[in-house]
Amino acid sequence: MHPPERKARHPTHADGGARAEEDLRCSIITERAVWQDFVARHPAGHLLQSWEWGALKARFGWQAIRVALTDEAGRPSAGAQVLLHPLPGARAFAYVPKGPLVDWQDPLQAGRLLNAVHQLCRARRCIFLKIEPPLEDDAAMRAAIVRHGFRPHAPTVQPPRTILIDLRPSEEAILAAMKPKTRYNIRLAARKGVQVYAGHADQVAVFYQLLQDTGRRDGFAIHSDAYYRAAYALFAPQHAALLLAEVMGEVVAGLMVFAHGTTAYYLFGASSDRHRAHMPTYLLQWEAMRWARARGCTTYDLWGIPDAEEETLESHLADAERRTGALWGVYRFKRGFGGRVVRSVGALDYVYDPLLYRLYRWWQALRRRAHGG
Repeated sequence: MHPPERKARHPTHADGGARAEEDLRCSIITERAVWQDFVARHPAGHLLQSWEWGALKARFGWQAIRVALTDEAGRPSAGAQVLLHPLPGARAFAYVPKGPLVDWQDPLQAGRLLNAVHQLCRARRCIFLKIEPPLEDDAAMRAAIVRHGFRPHAPTVQPPRTILIDLRPSEEAILAAMKPKTRYNIRLAARKGVQVYAGHADQVAVFYQLLQDTGRRDGFAIHSDAYYRAAYALFAPQHAALLLAEVMGEVVAGLMVFAHGTTAYYLFGASSDRHRAHMPTYLLQWEAMRWARARGCTTYDLWGIPDAEEETLESHLADAERRTGALWGVYRFKRGFGGRVVRSVGALDYVYDPLLYRLYRWWQALRRRAHGG
């Protein structure tokens, strides 16, 4: 069952003056071009709201449904790519990664879109809906979302804090904004003969082996081999690249970078224990930034650092001996590239079944403890 198409009209002003009427319909978007054009035009459009991202998740247990407010010509003005995942007992939960794409300061627009999403979720017997809006953390913005019935400070799926690199300056200026050691390591890798090149589909298997090595070494969970193959097939070469670093003919590091609109995202990276003194991962990141700039991207998103205030991050960064966990090592590496630390509003949950929601949260907590989280 999908939200039915229906017309919604703006109310008149209290003084009796007629407000311009705007026909809006709640629609399910089934045409890729229509959805992609909407996400590309929306000021908060994000990779995780793209059609291809929904198609990727649909291959691994999710169902992607795209709900929108459209005008009479079928053009969306607000929307949400809703991912549905089945749970035991013919139940489900719903997730909107980096969405909805809506003006939260327009309660009429937000309310209409959310009503359609809630109707979909209730029809699919969802226990709750989780959203992670693509908005920087702001108390007023968070309050505007909470007014629609969402619970703040919910467990996140995507990392809430990241580092954004401005790609608009010249290459020389971008390098100059990095920490001296990072800049030195990029140049050292080039002097030592590290070669970075764009891999092809058959080399996803090589990258996956590196991911397995990294996961074992640093305690990171990874997806299946099929997941990375599917991601490459859906996004590359127009919107993604698999970059590999070689030392003396041996692939020792790799990453997958994705581009959407004016932002590039570093989502997956891995390295072996061999030839680490050649600093291949530093040159890899630099070449990923150059790849992004060549495609017109103005921002490079390093995607995920520990969720702590910047002052706390910097104090722990200086205290290297006490903070030796893998995530802090990742932060030290990423922070060297400069940029701006940014936190999103995080995740918010809308609960349809309070009892089952509490049971689900309890079950998730048990799973995290079992996996050392």
